[in-house]
This record gives sequence, C-alpha cells and structure tokens, in this order.
Amino acid sequence: MSISQIILLLLIGYIIFTIDQKQENFPVPTVLVLIGIGLSFIPYFSSIEVTKDMIYHVFLPALLFTSAYRFPPDELKKNAGIISFLATIGIMVTVALLGAAIYALSGPFVSLSFLGALIIASILTPTDPVSVVSILKKSAGDEKIADVVEGESLINDGTSIVIFTVLSGMLTQSKSFSISSFLGEFLLVSLGGASLGILFGWLMSKAVHFTHNRQYQVMLSIILAYGIFNIAEHVGVSGVLATVFAGIMLSFEYGRTIREDHFKDTLDGFWGIAELTILSLIFLLIGIQAAKSLLFNSWMFAIIIFVLSLLIRFVIITGTTQAFPHWRKRITWREATLISWSGLKGTMSVFLILSLQSKSSGDVDMIVSLSFAAVLISLIVQSMGVSPLSKKLIN
Repeated sequence: MSISQIILLLLIGYIIFTIDQKQENFPVPTVLVLIGIGLSFIPYFSSIEVTKDMIYHVFLPALLFTSAYRFPPDELKKNAGIISFLATIGIMVTVALLGAAIYALSGPFVSLSFLGALIIASILTPTDPVSVVSILKKSAGDEKIADVVEGESLINDGTSIVIFTVLSGMLTQSKSFSISSFLGEFLLVSLGGASLGILFGWLMSKAVHFTHNRQYQVMLSIILAYGIFNIAEHVGVSGVLATVFAGIMLSFEYGRTIREDHFKDTLDGFWGIAELTILSLIFLLIGIQAAKSLLFNSWMFAIIIFVLSLLIRFVIITGTTQAFPHWRKRITWREATLISWSGLKGTMSVFLILSLQSKSSGDVDMIVSLSFAAVLISLIVQSMGVSPLSKKLIN
C-alpha cells in the first residue's frame, strides 16, 4: 500500500466522519466498509493487499489500548461477572452451538465439514462494537449496556484467538483435539497475557511521575500499547489480552496514584486522533479486501449463518442473565436483547479470516467467503438497527 493510497483513504474517512460529526445519524464504519467495496472496483485501489499482520500488529494494539484505558473502572467492577462469563464460557458455548447449527443446515447449500462449521463459528464469535457504542449510549440513555458490550469485546478477542488457533490447526495441519491440552493452552495464553498487561500497566502508572512533559508521556503510552503486545506474542501468550489489561490497569490507576491532572487529557488528545485515523483506514480496507471474496453463490446460506449467530447469542445472553438472580437484577431481558443485537463482527473477525486464508489455499475458499459475507451482513444490519431497537426496548 503506497503513501498516496493511504492519504486518499484517510481523506475519504475524514470526509465521512465530518459529515456525521456527532456520529448520531449513521454508523460511520459501516458506511466506510460499503465505500471500500465500491473502491475495490477501481484499479488504483483494487491492487491494495490487506494482510493479517497489518491488522494484527499495526491497527489492533492501538484500538485495544484506546478502548481499554478509557473504560470506566467502576463499570468494570460492577459488570465483571457478566463480562467475564460472556468473554470466556459464553464464547466457547457459542462456538459449539453455532458450529453444530451451521453444520446441520449446510447440506442443501454447501459441502462443509463439522470442523469447517466450527471454524466459521469461531470467526464470528468475537465482537467489535466500535461502530455502535456511541450510538448505543445516546439512543439507549444508559451507558451500562454499552459498557457491557464494550467490556465483553475487549476480553473475548483473546478467547476467540485461542479457540480459532486450535480449530484452524486441526484443519490445516491435521492436529488432534484434546480438551485437556486446549484448556491448558487457553489458561496459559490468557492468564499469561493478562498478567503481563497488569504488570506493565502498573509500571507505566509509576513511570508517569518521572516526567512532566506531555509529549514524553504520550510516547510512553505508545511504547506500552505496542511494546507489551509484541512482548506477549514473542513469549507465546496473548498480546491482545496483554494490551487490554495494560490499558485497564492504567485506567484503574488514574484516580489512585496518578496525580498528573493533564495526563488523561493528553492521552485522549493523541489516541483520539489515532483511533479515528485507524478506523478510517481499517474499515475501508475491510471493504476492499472483502469484495474479493463476496462473488460466490451461497449468499442465502451466509444470511442463514448470520441469523443463527444472532439467535444463539440472544439465547445465551438472555438465558444466563435471567437465570441468575444477581444478574437478573442488573440486566433485564430487554437490555439483554439489546446487548445481543449490539455484538457486531468486525476487525478481529477479519483478522481471523485473513489468518485462515494465509495458512491454506483453495480448500478454505468457501469458509472465507461465507465468513466475510456474514461479517458484512452483521456490520450493515446490526449497526443500522441499534438506534431504533434501543429506542423501542429501553425508552
């Protein structure tokens, strides 16, 4: 991707974000994806290649860190139980049920193995609410729902990568599945990443006091966001969870030990621009990359997969929140319905698709096409429905 292509894509993103300054009229990322699909028919842009490393190592750490350090620590404490459940056990159950449902209904449409169905399910389980959180907060009038959706998405990215890695390894490298080895790997990768993030987040909260220069403090945050991500990946634990927990730890330390009044404002100034820049690029690139896989003849099954993912998420979230009295007091069935609907697919799902595409060739083309189509439908349908659904259910 050339510098001129990047500048033009940023200009397009800037124009779209400027048109909807308050992000109340429409979900900007969804519009950017649709524009990206349109750009893919222009030779100048169709030559752009989006790689998994570009998304994973360049875009993802910044997005994760920005969301994590901004996340209200009080809300995390209040909703820690439901967020942890949905991002771990909930996502595992979702993969199992969704995979089984996809496999059971695939016969009339495509030739799909049970393992292939599970992989599609694992690709579609991570949520990416970046396109709806601001709309959700404004239309629902209650930040609790947005906090649960955003908190779940921060943590379930790490869980989904572990599940996907095991399943894709079985498909492309003929690895055998063992519950004990899977749980062992999951605990090592997850807890290792979280521990590294907490440690380095705490160290940064102390290092802030050694300089009062705002620029240096921002530089330190960049080193933390990308440094801890790559350190964690190098030692074999979750870089996603390391970056998330580093940001969360920093958020916890704001009111306790960090006495630099300008510190959060300075971070917001830099990372706010960085976030909009990355969002402009990444959703345009998702559209450009997805267009190459959307010309296939099983769109009806892709729609069915999307509906199944929505129904199963609704059953799991509504069932669990209403089954336990403590959660039932905090989250009504109406709020649970809105949380279910707000679990859009996005950046992490695209990374997993590109990861699968890079590991194999023609034998995964149908999985890639179905997954891309389901992600695209999710971005368009769910994001457009958040505002009217929240007004109907909550207000």
